[in-house]
Amino acid sequence: MTSSFTHVRRAAAPACARPAVLTLALACALPALAQQAEPVLVAQNLHAPSMRETVVTATRTAQPLSDLVADISVVDSETIENSGATGVVDMLARLPGVQIVRNGGVGNSANVFLRGAEGRFTAVYIDGVRVDSQSTGGAVWEQIPLSQIDRIEVLRGPAAAVYGSDAIGGVVQLFTRKGEGAFAPYVGVGIGTHNTRKIEAGVSGSAGVDGAFDYALGLTRTQSDGYDIRSGAGHNTDKDDYTATSGNARVGFKVNAQHRIDATLLGQTMNSGYDTSPVPVDDRNKNRLRTAGLTWAAQWTQAYTMRLSVNDTLSRYETEPSPYRTETQLRGYLWQNEYRLGAHLFTAALERREDTLINPALDEWSKTIDRDRSQNALALGYGYHAGAHTLQMNLRHDDDSEFGGENTGSVAYGYGFAPHWRATASAGTAFRAPTLYQRFSEYGDASLKPESSRNVELGLRYAQGSSTFSAVAYRNRVSNLIAFAGGGNCGAAFGCYVNTARAEYRGITLAGSHKLGNVQVHGSMDFQNPRDLDTDKRLARRAKRYATLGADARVGGWTLGAEVQASGQRFDDAKNTRTLGGYGLFNLYASTRVARDFTLLARVDNLADKSYEVARTYVPPGRTLYVGLKWAPKQ
Repeated sequence: MTSSFTHVRRAAAPACARPAVLTLALACALPALAQQAEPVLVAQNLHAPSMRETVVTATRTAQPLSDLVADISVVDSETIENSGATGVVDMLARLPGVQIVRNGGVGNSANVFLRGAEGRFTAVYIDGVRVDSQSTGGAVWEQIPLSQIDRIEVLRGPAAAVYGSDAIGGVVQLFTRKGEGAFAPYVGVGIGTHNTRKIEAGVSGSAGVDGAFDYALGLTRTQSDGYDIRSGAGHNTDKDDYTATSGNARVGFKVNAQHRIDATLLGQTMNSGYDTSPVPVDDRNKNRLRTAGLTWAAQWTQAYTMRLSVNDTLSRYETEPSPYRTETQLRGYLWQNEYRLGAHLFTAALERREDTLINPALDEWSKTIDRDRSQNALALGYGYHAGAHTLQMNLRHDDDSEFGGENTGSVAYGYGFAPHWRATASAGTAFRAPTLYQRFSEYGDASLKPESSRNVELGLRYAQGSSTFSAVAYRNRVSNLIAFAGGGNCGAAFGCYVNTARAEYRGITLAGSHKLGNVQVHGSMDFQNPRDLDTDKRLARRAKRYATLGADARVGGWTLGAEVQASGQRFDDAKNTRTLGGYGLFNLYASTRVARDFTLLARVDNLADKSYEVARTYVPPGRTLYVGLKWAPKQ
């Protein structure tokens, strides 16, 4: 059970890093730091985002930023490309309200805490296709290839009234590249620390009358010799290497002005080393992800549009030579309807989700799991935006084949009380059904109840030109929290999954950006207190304070960037007896066009080679350097 029970973490760094204090001081000193007037748009861009830019994550419909009251961050393709980040979690770690934990380096188990909520409380989608594991719960982040991702939208706060089960902490939407314009090929190569090698290639474009047919294809291969990711005695001290191959294909066809068909396919296989056993055993992770989606969008009248989609996901994880394998297949069907009447938007959706978990018994201590379940849902929404007022209401009923009905709802209101200023308030409920593994494994309890939450939040936002600022205060209380503990009904000596805990995720997020000359400064600061309400202990591996600060500039043909990531101390265990020290990291990146069609990218992470830990007995990679060269002919 490597996947479920070996993810222990410890940090041995100094107390809360001074960069966190510096981040807050600089952020407060800027005259007009900020976020978007509605959602939080924090991306390491050099340009302020357009208020007419559209997002789809808040309500599952395309809406301009100016019409939303949700707390959202957007990361665009330029930011992802210039960052040089190695994984999706590394990109997310630079956003407000996000903390990450990873057992060592790339290819090893990673987790994302959105506003301090458990990793399984974030609903994850790739091109509208749901990604989840019915074993661990939540997305397996190391399976998702950042190299194939073109845009990221992060919604903070419960969204079960729109998305159903799992969105207690929020939603992360990942989008691959969409083809447009003339035929555009690219080829890239890169090298880095630990003998990391990367090669990528792809094409995109459109053809036909008015670009009716569009396409985008990409392939990436990455290899690294790695390093020893464990500390202390009793493990294999070999280098923990990894190899990953990923690809995506996205094609669309505009039948006519009213009808469009889109198909997406993404996949990745990864083989990486981890250390649990002593010498000479070479422990291996083997991950595989495949997502596929087909969508038909139709505009039947000026006011009424419809979207019909079918999608399928396969997430597989196994270990060798320690025998463990789990495979989740998720299939979804969505019929989304939108009717616009002036300032009013009405939505109605029928959705079905089917989950299957296969865990074969590979040793005498485990048992075979081959179970499935389904959820049918009806979701209704109403939105209003006119003048200074914005209102959003959603209701959803999910009928689970195992638990029966679950009702969720949300209401959000925004008021523009002065030019460039808006106050927001919202409340919502959410739930997550226990995974099939939590119910039917040797550690499971078939009588487990869904976890449920109630959230309230208040926000203050400002936006003018390239200056943005936001302050969002929230409180999210979860009941029937599923924990792994001794006792329980499963009878296993090691412990069982039980519905015994209650938790509260409470905090304030400050975020903003401001342009000083040709330098765009952006940052965020989170003050939070994620606690177990029964024990009054802080939830494990979450800091009460963490921050980011970054600056980007264009100088003489170069794009230059610097960033600070800082975290306060955390606890490795639920009893709060093992302290994880705070840390601060300083990263640099730069890119420039070295010839007409060639771009050079360089990145240094952890410039000071800071010694720290984010997972107990696991060692982060230290100072790393990556240099890449990409050929992409100008159109």
